[in-house]
Amino acid sequence: MTGIIRPLAVAALLAMCASPSVADETANVLPSPMVDNEPAQPSETAVLAGGCFWGMQGVFQHVKGVKQVLAGYSGGARDTAHYEEVGSGTTGNAESVQIVFDPKIVSYGQILRIYFSVMDPTTLDYQGPDEGTQYRSEIFYANPDQLRIAKAYVAQLSKAQVFSAPIVTQIGALHGFYPAEAYHQDYLILHPYQPYIVINDLPKIAKLKHLYPQFYAEKPVRVTQN
Repeated sequence: MTGIIRPLAVAALLAMCASPSVADETANVLPSPMVDNEPAQPSETAVLAGGCFWGMQGVFQHVKGVKQVLAGYSGGARDTAHYEEVGSGTTGNAESVQIVFDPKIVSYGQILRIYFSVMDPTTLDYQGPDEGTQYRSEIFYANPDQLRIAKAYVAQLSKAQVFSAPIVTQIGALHGFYPAEAYHQDYLILHPYQPYIVINDLPKIAKLKHLYPQFYAEKPVRVTQN
């Protein structure tokens, strides 16, 4: 931590980021997925990579119907799924989140809709200030239904040209999710005034609240209870 940003500054930043006048790649509401699944199970799990996992975890902790969000690593081997090694960009692992959710409240397609709204799917191997394959955007599908929905939604967004550049988000099979070290869990909740969080991640939550109030939960779902 290089300094403290006080609550008034945070509130001002959130108000600015929530304003419709803020122009970026994902400032508008994205269309609902035309292909989605009917809820058959009481619980489903999505694994997504989209830049630093602090912000991705923080966003989905505020989504209605989400039961748990873990920060972790996917795409590489278990024995290299450690923060320092993943940070080298040589392990194949990407910083990811594992989202357990109730599909009767929020569908897999709507999870993807939020995902594409809070990160930039047109940047290859970087998000914001973070660069490297470990910060790539990738959807790790766990079954044929998730693959079908993900491919269909990428095609839908591409056809509608909702972004000014091609979508480069990868879609790959999930071979494993490895939870990150304990100090990364609930990082945004525990460090809301950390400059990196304020500048890069709180705007994502403000965007969720502004664009999709129907999915926004004021109280986040925490990994730790203390």
